Amino acid sequence: MFRSQHGRTYHVRSIHQNHNLVQTQLQHNDTPPFDIDDPHDHGTPDFILPSPSPPPPPRKSTGSKRLHPFLTGRPCDSNGNFLPPGSPPPPNPDAADNWTPFEDEVQFRTADFLYRKVEMSGGDINELMDIWALDKAKSGDPGPFESVSDMYATIDVIKHGDAPWKSFTASYTGEIRRNTPSWQLANYDVWYRDPEVVIANLLANPDFDNQFDYTPYVELDKQGNRRWSDFMSGNFAWRHSTSIYEEDNTTLGAMYCGVIAGADKTTVSVATGHVEYHPLYLSISNVHNSVRRAHRNAVVPIGFLAIPKSDRKYDKDVAFRKFRRQLYHSSISAILRTLRQGMTKPVIRRCPDGHFRRVIYDLAAFIADYPEQVLLAGIVQNWCPKCTAPSTDLDGGLAGMRTRESTQALMDTLDSKRLWDEYGIDDDIIPFTFDFPRADIHEILSPDLLHQLIKGTFKDHLVTWVGEFFLVTEGEARANEILDEIDRRIAATPAFPGLRRFPHGRRFKQWTGDDSKALMKVYIGALTGLVPSEMVQCFAAFMDACYITRRADFDEATLTELDNAVTRFHHHREVFRTHDVRPTGFSLPRQHSLRHYHRHIEEFGAPGGLCSSITESRHITAVKKPWRRSNRYEALGQMLLTNQRLEKLAAARVQFVDAGMLPPSHSLPPLPPLPPPRQAGDGEEDGDNDVEFIDDDVVVGNVVLARTPARKLPRDLDTLAGVIDEPLLPHLAHQFLAEQLGFEQDIPHPPQIHSPISVFRSAIATFYAPSDPSGLRGLKRERIRSTPSWRNQGPRKDCAFVVENQDKPGMRGMRIVRIKLFFSFIHESITYPCALVEWFKTVGRSPDPETGMWTVRPEFRGASRDTSGYALRHRILTGHPAHCPTSTSLDTLAARPLSSPDVGSSRKSSTAGCTAS
Repeated sequence: MFRSQHGRTYHVRSIHQNHNLVQTQLQHNDTPPFDIDDPHDHGTPDFILPSPSPPPPPRKSTGSKRLHPFLTGRPCDSNGNFLPPGSPPPPNPDAADNWTPFEDEVQFRTADFLYRKVEMSGGDINELMDIWALDKAKSGDPGPFESVSDMYATIDVIKHGDAPWKSFTASYTGEIRRNTPSWQLANYDVWYRDPEVVIANLLANPDFDNQFDYTPYVELDKQGNRRWSDFMSGNFAWRHSTSIYEEDNTTLGAMYCGVIAGADKTTVSVATGHVEYHPLYLSISNVHNSVRRAHRNAVVPIGFLAIPKSDRKYDKDVAFRKFRRQLYHSSISAILRTLRQGMTKPVIRRCPDGHFRRVIYDLAAFIADYPEQVLLAGIVQNWCPKCTAPSTDLDGGLAGMRTRESTQALMDTLDSKRLWDEYGIDDDIIPFTFDFPRADIHEILSPDLLHQLIKGTFKDHLVTWVGEFFLVTEGEARANEILDEIDRRIAATPAFPGLRRFPHGRRFKQWTGDDSKALMKVYIGALTGLVPSEMVQCFAAFMDACYITRRADFDEATLTELDNAVTRFHHHREVFRTHDVRPTGFSLPRQHSLRHYHRHIEEFGAPGGLCSSITESRHITAVKKPWRRSNRYEALGQMLLTNQRLEKLAAARVQFVDAGMLPPSHSLPPLPPLPPPRQAGDGEEDGDNDVEFIDDDVVVGNVVLARTPARKLPRDLDTLAGVIDEPLLPHLAHQFLAEQLGFEQDIPHPPQIHSPISVFRSAIATFYAPSDPSGLRGLKRERIRSTPSWRNQGPRKDCAFVVENQDKPGMRGMRIVRIKLFFSFIHESITYPCALVEWFKTVGRSPDPETGMWTVRPEFRGASRDTSGYALRHRILTGHPAHCPTSTSLDTLAARPLSSPDVGSSRKSSTAGCTAS
């Protein structure tokens, strides 16, 4: 039963539009997708249910998992006694059975809406409560809250997710002399939460059920080849679990819980005094990468580290520098100290499935950018924190891996100067990991796609070197002309879903990671013909390596592809040395990190699950937005309270949903990451919500037409054909219907279409693309447009991939089409949604050797371009917007058939800079 017609309509649109669901054994509470309105659609929604699609083929076997033999994550009771297999989880006395501390659903949802979603100020909440009470006074009923204080007090007594903030004070403990600098006299407050309590809350979160690994595993495909994806599929978790058992065999049956930390300074305001904070975050290895990337409360702030300040004259003071570093490590060690006992003896904790388990902790990974890694590892700037390669030649020759034991041995043997000069070790620093069992800072530093590859190697190195190349070879005046031409090519990028456009080229001051990723999609096309071929090949090789590392899962063949791409990149980058752009070579730590990605993937799984983009996005919800909500005076205490309230509301929502008191449709991500404010002239997203990341059930693929048909267009085929200048439309539509009804092609008298024709300006494609930004289950949704006028800039006819052979990888199994018209008709009470498409064919049988990209051109039938009708089922993916008349190139590097995990992981570009993904 539905409360209203609107509720029924929303239910139909949200729930009944995926007709190609993959059948899985997972049971979970999903969030139904919300609608994306087409700006060209107006009036009353006119939803047309598509005709039933044939059922998807059965999923191919993905292989097997070999679970760790000792730390098996076996359920136990609250006293640690193992349960017989198949035992149900015990009742949870803390589970919600009423709305406590709220009176009812209305009160909870009001607080959640006002505090979390719209972030209403206290004064506005008071005014709203007054208006509400005035209205309720007519019936003698009170409003949900008397005042903002009443609402805040109710939120504060939520028990779920409670992890109170505490603080300790640190200070300089050396000798205090006359004229002592201010930094030696100051007290430094460090705010933190007990990580043991935070982890207990994470483990008990039922929202993570079915997205949680209870034991390390080795995954094999059906050919017996190794695969890596989430953290627990890596060698690190397996190896450390074995070590834990070998050290103490009473841990048999325990659950391994790797502690993932992350730290990064962030600035909340430049204009008002450069206000900085240094948050420390915590997550656990058991939750899947997709959960961590989606920020579903799996990454939690547990500390705000002190940032010592002093006069400028002490900026390079050795004693001040040593104090800052020691304070940093001592603070982290003090914050994590409550975990130490659980690293040797298991503790009993409730898990997302409701069972208790004996949990053993382990420091597993630390997410940090390069400056933070230097501080963490206790190394000298420009050295590698992972290996002993000399800073003057990081990529040359053999180098051993740094370890805690080898570092300690060197420190026991050599003096400070030799440690600094020959091994890049700063012996003033004792890493915090020395205080914890099995912890090795060099081992747990994770890869960082954002700062090492995307911002570092691509934007800061390669793009900068191109500008320097033109200065060296052409002189400043001509170099500026060429750079302007590159900017014009980039600015010519047509509108497309998810593609950030640069209408003024690259000339803006603040670059984000998203800007760099967007530029990667168009840069090769913009460079082609302006730089030497070797330089284009350098970019192509790097793009190959970068896009491979951004995948959601890997196998042995993928790692070989990565090694080959890195080798090609190192070979082709020599073009910058030969043209005197890099006469001293390429000993750059962030570029050097590419050499370690093969091993990183084997150790930790997909790098995207441990990227600093996760902590940077968390800055927005944990630091920047709470700071903006504060009164800006001594704001940290207010920020901590805001974080605590947000997390309590999120935990309460999870409990209410788990108890069935709130429908799953309300279980939206409680802390959605927001993009940072963009400056005027920045790249702009081609908007109107053309891209959406959804947490729906896994689908093989699905395409549905927009809700509302276009207005003021003919409803019969013959007249419509004249309006859109497609005289073959009636013939193609009739032949299309014949094929749908099972007749042979080109029959002389195909069945006729007599129903009115509905034309649509767009359709929504939902597909599985876990290597791209996507929902929890790897789903991505994009709107494909076909409209005669887009933002007063002429027609927009998007292109799309059509999967023709799911057994062939990438472009070899796909075709490219341009959507000329979306329409539907009814025949014998069945609605047929379809598209009139123009076909493209590849030029040659392999990608272009210079750019590494496929080139396509329109396919002709005689003197006319080949067009046909196409059923809107599960075989269309959004593709490149081939608006420009030049030849268009597309490359689907590492793309797989639609049923595999990496359809959306692709690189696409063109010779004219018209790119998208």
